[in-house]
Amino acid sequence: MIRIEHLNKTYKTVQALKDVNLEVKQGELFAFLGPNGAGKTTTIRILTGLTRLSSGRVSLNGFDVGNRSIESRRQCGLVPQSINLDRELSVFENLTIHGKLFRMDRQERNKRIDELLDYVEMSDRKETLVKNLSGGLKRRLMIARALLHSPSILFLDEPTVGLDAAIRRKIWALIRKIQQHGTTIFLTTHYIEEAEFLADRVAFLDKGSIVVVDTPEALMNQMGVWALDRLKEDDMETHYFNDRKEANDYIAAHKDSFTLRRVNLEDAFLALTGKKVK
Repeated sequence: MIRIEHLNKTYKTVQALKDVNLEVKQGELFAFLGPNGAGKTTTIRILTGLTRLSSGRVSLNGFDVGNRSIESRRQCGLVPQSINLDRELSVFENLTIHGKLFRMDRQERNKRIDELLDYVEMSDRKETLVKNLSGGLKRRLMIARALLHSPSILFLDEPTVGLDAAIRRKIWALIRKIQQHGTTIFLTTHYIEEAEFLADRVAFLDKGSIVVVDTPEALMNQMGVWALDRLKEDDMETHYFNDRKEANDYIAAHKDSFTLRRVNLEDAFLALTGKKVK
């Protein structure tokens, strides 16, 4: 379980996080959404012990990140935005180094490496140099590395950034599988459809503050069921309806070009923050 209480983070004169309060349940897949600069990565860095908080309290499974940092770090695995694998080492060698850092004995480490490579469908790449892997395989390897020491919480910071749609969906399937095994997952992403598809709950973060926390379904239902988009000069105008007939009647009454679609999570985010998740 993740608990954040009155979290603040200031960099010189910039307040990156402002009184953030949040609780993520055991086994939940929780998505943290916001535009660039909202404070998503700063939050993950604080939760994983990579950045010190300015004030407040953060704990992972009851272990305070500030006062019991060693215990709290053992609770979590981290997949960062940037690929930070050693390009000149093999898949097996990258995983071995991580296992040694967590003081796993050789027999346990090698057994776990084989299990995880099978889990992420990379058993045939064990001796392949990282520099020869595709972007999607590198992401899978980073997820395997984060899971090596059997953490109960997995932090995914933009895990599919830069991947094409087909590879993203393969990563989504892997994330679902990890959650089904009981792991708590904390996800940041700017692909809002990713959060809509995967998350049990989402939080909208804007300018370092949480705007709302709810399920994707509840947030979308507040907007309606159907959306009508109309291009207006250099902007998009959108109208929302609960009934498709109402939407069609609106189109008939207004002699203009509309696009009819289902309401999505981005509609809710835009309505609450006025910004896109980019």
